[in-house]
Amino acid sequence: MSSLFSLEKWKYAMYTVSHPMDAYYEIRHRDRGSVPVAIILVILFSLSFSINRMSASFVVNDVDPLEVNALTELVAVLLLYLLLCVGNWSITCLMEGEGRLKDIAIAIGYAMTPMIVCFNIGTILSQFVALEEGAFYWIIIALGVAYSLIMMLMGIMEVHNYTLAKTLITIFLTFVAMFIIIFVVLLFVDLINQVYSFFYSIYQELIYRT
Repeated sequence: MSSLFSLEKWKYAMYTVSHPMDAYYEIRHRDRGSVPVAIILVILFSLSFSINRMSASFVVNDVDPLEVNALTELVAVLLLYLLLCVGNWSITCLMEGEGRLKDIAIAIGYAMTPMIVCFNIGTILSQFVALEEGAFYWIIIALGVAYSLIMMLMGIMEVHNYTLAKTLITIFLTFVAMFIIIFVVLLFVDLINQVYSFFYSIYQELIYRT
């Protein structure tokens, strides 16, 4: 287990930021990545996002810190991460993708690194900027989000050995698959509730009659 969290694994996660194409190739073909590290990076992104919403200066942030629930946002981010991984895996299985679910999870998780760095830098910088300097804060946030999205695109393209056009089509279909999964889950939950209500009403009827 310790090897999954080794310093080498963390160094490789940082290497992915500077050499995404080479790193994602190594992740797919030589198992250089780590799913636990990827999940931790997703958690760190969620915490960085919540801290930014709670602590960024009022100059660039109009969110009431008391309305921010870091635990709820963490659960939401992890569920979205799981949905994105499963949705992409289910679509690429039908489109001759070479990537495993493990590779997809690592590619998406490692892509969070630029946003983690930029959200934290933005939070710190916001404490020192005046109103007319707020653009610098938004540039840093935008750079982090843009680079993470580019890394995610490159990661999916590399682990599945797709062309750019096929990758873009796959990403669109991934979002479609995510909505279908959400619909099926909600339908299943509603069915369970109805079955529970049915048997509970029978139970109550028996109790009253006895």
